[in-house]
Amino acid sequence: MSTVLETEEHQALRAAVAALGKRYGRDYMTSVVRDGSHPRELWAEAAKLGYLGVNLPEEYGGGGSGMAELSIVLEELGAAGSPLLMMVVSPAICGTVIARFGTEAQKEQWLPGLADGTLTMAFGITEPDAGSNSHRITTTARRDGEDWVLTGRKVFVSGVDIADATLIVGRTEDARSGKLKPCLFIVPREAPGFQRSQIDMELQAPEKQFELVLDDVRLPADALVGDEDAGLLQLFAGLNPERIMTAAFGIGMGRYALGRAVEYAKTRQVWKEPIGAHQAIAHPLAQAHIELELARLMMQKAARLYDDGDDIGAGEAANMAKYAAGEACVKAVDQAVHTLGGNGLTREYGLGSLITASRVARIAPVSREMILNYVSHQSLGLPKSY
Repeated sequence: MSTVLETEEHQALRAAVAALGKRYGRDYMTSVVRDGSHPRELWAEAAKLGYLGVNLPEEYGGGGSGMAELSIVLEELGAAGSPLLMMVVSPAICGTVIARFGTEAQKEQWLPGLADGTLTMAFGITEPDAGSNSHRITTTARRDGEDWVLTGRKVFVSGVDIADATLIVGRTEDARSGKLKPCLFIVPREAPGFQRSQIDMELQAPEKQFELVLDDVRLPADALVGDEDAGLLQLFAGLNPERIMTAAFGIGMGRYALGRAVEYAKTRQVWKEPIGAHQAIAHPLAQAHIELELARLMMQKAARLYDDGDDIGAGEAANMAKYAAGEACVKAVDQAVHTLGGNGLTREYGLGSLITASRVARIAPVSREMILNYVSHQSLGLPKSY
């Protein structure tokens, strides 16, 4: 794919991560899924090379770069067939929120470990009855002396089994207005009252999904991240990187599927010419390539705006990038499977499982319909229906 808009450093990072991904590849990831384990070797090596914490501050062991660099890492690993979904959560959401809003003690406790891969953090926002509506979150935090006590439920939380803690979005009562406002809390995995149960998913991925129950989980005062009155700002500081990284996840997967299809179309011969010579095969693959390239451009714009500190501009671009990447990913995977015909559904070629996986980029962390709501309201100024 074209990289002329990127700096030499970005191009070098892209090439280095692609080489790492190629050493592991799709076979490694499918064997990890088959064994019910986690991609620990790839995670550890990516961390050792400085890729996992490339966006975190240098003074805490990170690379001192930003979302532009972290999205390159995830995209290239995905394009090699071995994406690390927890990169979306641990360094991108949790690391960013703690780096921007955490206390000095929180930064010292978490950021070096998140950067070198020895610590992992999950992120819990979605609830059974709230879906994408953060204003309906019912997980509440109340003060009890110096402590906080959390009560509520979360669903579709990735990687809680391997995470040392989960950054939980709850709501506290505003003393002045009595209204509930969002706040973020670090909940250690073994905290009393913090229960998890695995959700049985059709999705084949090493990262397991969990439902969480917080039954009067007692936390010290320093479990609160940042200022109690700036919860919404802190929340969206994590959600924009989440959308940018989900776009990278989708673009990487789409590129992997497209690459396999192009390779097959060049060599598969049932008449005189390889099937890739036929426009019915070639044109849909070309279209998929175009749409992935366009999605990547919007992702690069979103990352640049975010890294430049333009949270509002980044919000619009990150939502658009996530939407475009999700659509492009699903179309690329669908066309790749179709290009291979029956072979596209065999385990040997490894594309069939991507049919389910590609939907993740459309559905999570926010549905395409909610993004269209955002764009119609925020970008176009159209009235809300809700």
